[in-house]
Parts: sequence; structure tokens; C-alpha cells
Amino acid sequence: MPNTHCEQHQQLYAELDKIIEETGSSKGSLINVLHSAQGLFGHLSRELQEYISDRLDVPSSQVYGVVTFYNFFTMIPRGKHQIKICMGTACYVRGADRIMERLRDELGTEGEEPTIDGLFSVHGVRCLGACSMAPVVLVGERDFYGRLKPDKVAAILEKYRGDGNG
Repeated sequence: MPNTHCEQHQQLYAELDKIIEETGSSKGSLINVLHSAQGLFGHLSRELQEYISDRLDVPSSQVYGVVTFYNFFTMIPRGKHQIKICMGTACYVRGADRIMERLRDELGTEGEEPTIDGLFSVHGVRCLGACSMAPVVLVGERDFYGRLKPDKVAAILEKYRGDGNG
């Protein structure tokens, strides 16, 4: 197990070990293991990639290649609730930039880094496929908010702060 910072980190590595044992350590299980690891850790750090490389006996360059090839994988920490703002043409001309600015002001973030409490991260995306509802925001994988105005941002965030689930 790599140099871990705390007991919780060690527990996550132990869970990952169980997943690797269950899925098998074949080269064909790499994507499934990476998917599970990202679910546990929130992102795929270089340290974690090296660990997976060792456990699956695949070159670290192959692990890195898969992580950087697929958009789903990230090496950057993300918040528990990922907020995606459509920056496509329809959304942009209807104020997506103002929504992005308000979100970052409310959360105290500048880029895609998570908030200090780890609850949120904000990401601009090319398209969410809901142009008729522009501007559109997606929280998590299923909560869409369309025809959004900057003054509605605080209420949306509060919904996810309240019980942690939205």
C-alpha cells in the first residue's frame, strides 16, 4: 500500500484491493478497476495509477494512457456534487457565463477545484443537449436546471448543502 495520509485513505485502498480481487487482476479489467477507484477516491492521482499498475501488472504508461484517453476519468479532485454548466452557443448567449460567475462567487472557487468542504466543483462543458432550456446546469448525473437565472443559484446550492444529497 502506498504512503497513505490517514486511516480513511488506507480503508479506501483496502476497498480497492477487494475490488481488484473480485474483478481479477487481468489486463482486461483495467477500465473497471479505474472506474471503481475513481468512485472511491474521487479522482485518479498519479500515486493511485501507479498502485493500480502494480496490482494489475500492467505498465503505468498504459494506465495513464487509458486515464487520459477517456473523458470520464479525471486526475483532478472533484467535489461530491459536480456542477456542469453548458457553455454551448445557445446557453452562452443566454447567460451561461453569468451563471458560472455566480456559482464560483457563491462557492468561493476560481477554476474546477472542489470547494474547501469537498462538496462542490464547477465545470464548464461543451453541451448538455438541452438547448431549448438554455442556459442549463446539471448537478450530478441527473438533476437538470433549465432557463436558469443567476438569482436562482443560491437556492440550488442550498438544496445540496441541506441533506448532502440534493
